[in-house]
Amino acid sequence: MPIGVPKVPFRLPGEEDAVWVDVYNRLYRERLLFLGQQIDDEIANQLIGIMMYLNGEDQAKDMYLYVNSPGGSVLAGISVYDAMQFVIPDVHTICMGLAASMGSFILAGGEITRRIALPHARVMIHQPASSYYDGQAGECVMEAEEALKLRDCITKVYAQRTGKPLWIISEDMERDVFLSAEEARDYGVVDLVALENVSR
Repeated sequence: MPIGVPKVPFRLPGEEDAVWVDVYNRLYRERLLFLGQQIDDEIANQLIGIMMYLNGEDQAKDMYLYVNSPGGSVLAGISVYDAMQFVIPDVHTICMGLAASMGSFILAGGEITRRIALPHARVMIHQPASSYYDGQAGECVMEAEEALKLRDCITKVYAQRTGKPLWIISEDMERDVFLSAEEARDYGVVDLVALENVSR
């Protein structure tokens, strides 16, 4: 059984011979992006770099971001969200598997009317967590203030992207709220639930 990322042939424009590239690089050329892990600075920077490159290459072609993530760093997630809003092409978001915490935040950040959940996808929203700074009390208070600012920012974005009143989002974010694909659509995190393939 092969180990690692599979390679596929790809012919660069103007070249006679195909070269072998990993499947993700080939899919990126088709403007298909993947967030399939916990969000940290490294994966956020990779996604932002790819989006900026594709934005510069062709501003008329949409991008498609597939999300299957348990969440992760709040600031890294916000940076991906901001990049999605910054680029000129529409960014479609598609939830497969789980979009939890910052994964659901990025999912909601796709172009409105172009956010999709696959039928068995799960979505979870909640408030951002602090890293519980182990240090002096003054620093702990400053971290708590920053966490509250981030929570306020995230709450406002969810309210804007879902169409729900701010107080409902704020109340729901007090705890983990798990949503099925249909519930995520009704809540406004996504716009459509992809239909299952009925032709067997």
